[in-house]
Amino acid sequence: MHVDDVQGHETAAPGRLSFRTASSPDVPALVALIESAYRGDASRAGWTTEADLLGGQRTDPEGVLQVVEDPRSLLLVAERDGELVSCCQLEHRGEYAYFGMFAVRPALQGGGVGRQVLAAAEAEAVRRWGAREMRMTVISVREELIAWYERRGYALNGERSPFPYGDERFGLPQRDDLEFAVLTKPLD
Repeated sequence: MHVDDVQGHETAAPGRLSFRTASSPDVPALVALIESAYRGDASRAGWTTEADLLGGQRTDPEGVLQVVEDPRSLLLVAERDGELVSCCQLEHRGEYAYFGMFAVRPALQGGGVGRQVLAAAEAEAVRRWGAREMRMTVISVREELIAWYERRGYALNGERSPFPYGDERFGLPQRDDLEFAVLTKPLD
C-alpha cells in the first residue's frame, strides 16, 4: 500500500480505508478531528483522550498547515467512504521517520482503524524515504497508549523530553509531572 501524490487518491472498496496526503483545504477538518480525539468531553468517547491531563487545544490550523506545507513532512489522511476518519504526521529525519499528530475519530477507536493507519504510515516512511526506524513521543503517564504501541512492535528507548509547560499551543496541563517518552521501532 502506498500513498499517492497530494492530488492523488488511492481507491478502496466500500467500507475500507483509503489513504492520501493532506493538502491545505483539509486543514479545518483535520484540526477538528485531532481536537475531537484528544480534548474535551467529545474525546471521552474514545480511549485516546487526554482530557484528564490537558485542557485547551491539542493543535491549531497554523500548526497543521505547517506540517502540510513542510517538504520534509506529510500528513497522511485515512478516509472511509469519503469520510475523514484518521490522520497522522510523518516527518523525514534522516535515518528515521517521526510519527505524530495521530488521531482516530473517537467513535471508531478500538475497531482496528488505528492499527491500519499505523501500518500504512510505516510502509509509507519506508517507501518514500527509505526510513529504517520510526520514532514517536508519547506523554509518559499514558501507560495504556504506550502499551498499545508496544503491542505493535514499538519499545521505549529510555529517552525523555520535557513537556512544553507555558506554551498554550500544546494545551493547558492539569498536572505538573508531564514529560514525553520516546518509542522506536525498526522498519524492514
